[in-house]
Amino acid sequence: MQDSMDIFKAFDEEIKQNNDKNTVDDDLIDEEVFDKYAPLASRLRPTSLDEYIGQSHLIGPDKPLYKALAKKQCFSLILWGPPGVGKTTLALIIAKSVNATLETLSAVTSGIKDIREAIERARVRQSMGKRTILFVDEVHRFNKTQQDAFLPHIENGTITFIGATTENPSFELNKALLSRARVYVLKKLEDNDLFKLIDLALHSKKGLLKENIVLEDGVDSILVNLSQGDARHLLNILEMASELAFTKDDGQKIITKTMIGAVAGRRLIDYDKGGDAYYDLISAFHKSVRGSDPNAALYWYARIIAAGGDPLYVARRLLAIATEDIGLCDVRAMQVALNAYDIYKRVGDAEGQRAIAEASVYLAMAPKSNALYVAFNTALDDAQKLPSYDVPLYLRNAPTKLMEDLGYKQGYRYAHDYDGGYAAGECFMPKELVGHSYYIPSNRGYEDKIRQKMEYLHHLDSISNEQRYDEATKIKAKEDLARVYKNLKHMS
Repeated sequence: MQDSMDIFKAFDEEIKQNNDKNTVDDDLIDEEVFDKYAPLASRLRPTSLDEYIGQSHLIGPDKPLYKALAKKQCFSLILWGPPGVGKTTLALIIAKSVNATLETLSAVTSGIKDIREAIERARVRQSMGKRTILFVDEVHRFNKTQQDAFLPHIENGTITFIGATTENPSFELNKALLSRARVYVLKKLEDNDLFKLIDLALHSKKGLLKENIVLEDGVDSILVNLSQGDARHLLNILEMASELAFTKDDGQKIITKTMIGAVAGRRLIDYDKGGDAYYDLISAFHKSVRGSDPNAALYWYARIIAAGGDPLYVARRLLAIATEDIGLCDVRAMQVALNAYDIYKRVGDAEGQRAIAEASVYLAMAPKSNALYVAFNTALDDAQKLPSYDVPLYLRNAPTKLMEDLGYKQGYRYAHDYDGGYAAGECFMPKELVGHSYYIPSNRGYEDKIRQKMEYLHHLDSISNEQRYDEATKIKAKEDLARVYKNLKHMS
């Protein structure tokens, strides 16, 4: 019996040694060890949900995951999100919260043999009443057979499975695995979260506090823009830049924009979000598209991207250009801009940036007109400043007999009862605005056809025997409106 115990003890020791290579050891969570050996991103890795930055939609105090971990409960999860948003960190915190051993595998370097060994270690722990969380990074890289290897052990409770992926689980993971795990979507960190992270890095004992570092004005915004929501990338750039920091006369070390550019591997443009340079580049882009110069549009767009700008901001600006500078001259411009925005949202940077570039060139070469933009703004201004003229009775609906008796809808001319679907001579404006125009189309692009159509309809109006108002009424309305405008001008 003693020999059997010795064999088990030796086997358990071997398991422990193997386990040390793939599990988190609490003894390593020592500040001095982190300070001396680990990268900044690792040193600042939070150890509890209260320290975790970002993903409040998942781990806020009122969220199910937070409440489950507070009760030391856990279930199998798939953590789906872009790089550097805290997937691995969240797995570490979950394991610590439920007092479980965390086994880690990378689907990039591991195979079936590694999976079996990890499962075997989990079985031994289970026999001793200990829980195992098996964390698989880049789980989408495992093939179907490798993914299937986890299923029975998730099913019988040998492991609690947590997979991390940057790819859509619906397409990359087996349905059987998905049915045994809950999918949580992690988002890019918000700007406010990244600013908090910078502050933590500079003032934490596990960060750069001992270096006594300050940032040149605007460096924090540049770091946030460069990181694109990736906390690890931000901290890596900050750590590398800290090695270049020089000491000022007051003893503080300073990190400048030039240093950030040096470690980022490219020349940085002064592009602080919300600053003058930011709006200068956007303004140059907008004016290039409006000015029908596709080459300049591409150049300024590329400058914005190179400076860490958000391509979707450019896409939104294109939507504004489609309605402000093109309008009905090219009715496809708005759809092209919308498609570019949608493509970027669906496929991300590489293909999405090209789609926005394509839309930029299309809109630059589209015929231009601000007629609709001017017309709408003028109408809006009138609606706010002119008296609230009554809707003519013949244009009102009459859903009740009382309204009919009051004259609602009486005399309304139904367009489809007339040749060409047009009731010539009718007026749809308030009587006080009869004959007043807002939209005056240009003679360019599709607007030229609209202009011709409007001229044709005006001609029909002029020769119609069914005029809503006579010429005297129209002239009086025009003179009265001119006086109203004059009074408004004196009041402003």
